[in-house]
Amino acid sequence: MIILKSDDEIKKIALASKIVAEILRLLETMIKPGVTTKEVEQYVEKIIKERNGVPAFKGYKGYPSSLCTSINHEVVHGIPSKKRVLKDGDIISIDVGVVYRGFIGDAARTYPVGNVSEATKRLLRVAEDSLYKGIEKACQNNRVSDISHAIQNYVEKNGYSVVRNFVGHGVGKSLHEEPQIPNYGQPNKGPLLRKGMVLAIEPMVNAGTSDVVIMNDGWTAVTTDGMPSAHFEHTVVVTDDKPQILTRL
Repeated sequence: MIILKSDDEIKKIALASKIVAEILRLLETMIKPGVTTKEVEQYVEKIIKERNGVPAFKGYKGYPSSLCTSINHEVVHGIPSKKRVLKDGDIISIDVGVVYRGFIGDAARTYPVGNVSEATKRLLRVAEDSLYKGIEKACQNNRVSDISHAIQNYVEKNGYSVVRNFVGHGVGKSLHEEPQIPNYGQPNKGPLLRKGMVLAIEPMVNAGTSDVVIMNDGWTAVTTDGMPSAHFEHTVVVTDDKPQILTRL
């Protein structure tokens, strides 16, 4: 069942989303060579606590950490560790969810670590642009797959692939609500988009194959060919007019 949010509920989701947006902005100065992913998690937990929020991911279906830190060929759900040290030329995808006053904001961003190659910069640029191509279609009376198709078309036109094992989703009081939002598909399919729907749109874009496999920790998804992957996500609300991005400052 798709839950349409009231104006008051959207305001509450926006408050949680603002915390997420602040975190992703603050991480710009923290993400650098020599930092461990555990240090990133501790920093994020501190910010969430200072703003009277709660990490949305910790304990969700048994997930052990407050955020996901996925490096290079890791697509999603990388678990922070004291042993994972960021190196010059890496990329790291940070996925953050915050519960505030009972509602959730959810967003992700992939950061360059130090000096990265031009090929890596292009991957990040296309992945982020594909998110906005999808968001443009999050309009009343479009359908869910219009978002999906816009993302896939842009990504593949630029020579990359979209991950098919994981999808975007509705968000509100729960982290994952209906509808599911794949990052591929034909247009004009799936549920009709209506005012009050709040969506977490999140393309995951691979430099090589779209195929992924789950590592022995039961969480971390990696590309099967070892090629890098980038992940960008925003929480967005469908309105009478243009879609409103809640996780952007």
